[in-house]
Amino acid sequence: MAREAEEQTKDRRRRLVQYGSAAAFLAVCIVAVLIIVSQSGGGGGSPSDVSQADVAQVQKQLQGIPRTGTVLGDPKSKVTVVEFGDLQCPVCKAFSLQVTPGLISDVVRNGTAKYEFRQFTIIGPESTDAAKAALAASEQGRYWNFIELFYLNQGTENSGYVTDDFLTSIARGAGVRDINKWNQDRQSSKWDSAVPSWLLGGTPACLCISSPVTG
Repeated sequence: MAREAEEQTKDRRRRLVQYGSAAAFLAVCIVAVLIIVSQSGGGGGSPSDVSQADVAQVQKQLQGIPRTGTVLGDPKSKVTVVEFGDLQCPVCKAFSLQVTPGLISDVVRNGTAKYEFRQFTIIGPESTDAAKAALAASEQGRYWNFIELFYLNQGTENSGYVTDDFLTSIARGAGVRDINKWNQDRQSSKWDSAVPSWLLGGTPACLCISSPVTG
């Protein structure tokens, strides 16, 4: 039994290392990809209304997993995966669709690691509006629902699609119960320190990292 437990621990560590390697590779490639996307004016058209299929998909992915503020997973987990992302970023969306589901199902759901998403608003002012709306949703335990649903309905960056109506539709689909409180919370200055300014300059980037495996 001791050997079996040791093998299971090694297997979990191998999976985390694989995710870390994938994130490192993404970080290397991402600058070039985003330059291409920016030069082409972004990807996709205007987002459509939030569909029940999107809502159901997100609910299924997150169902039963503890959520504390901006963190998804068991808060007692010794391992933390931290993602820095911009909700307008098309490469971040690709990561959300292609990597995040496996990360959640393989290491977050079973308590091996917890997963934190930090807002890194470097594309434009609409990114700041989206970030604060997501953080306001965290006040009602719907941060991760908001993020994943936003990515499923993401439009062309800085095209003007991030309106109050759009954000409200995402919030409702994410399960935010008190929309009036959410509206007040997203206007709060308390998020300023949690949302880096898009005026920082430099090349847009989105970095996903994993903390070292310990214990």
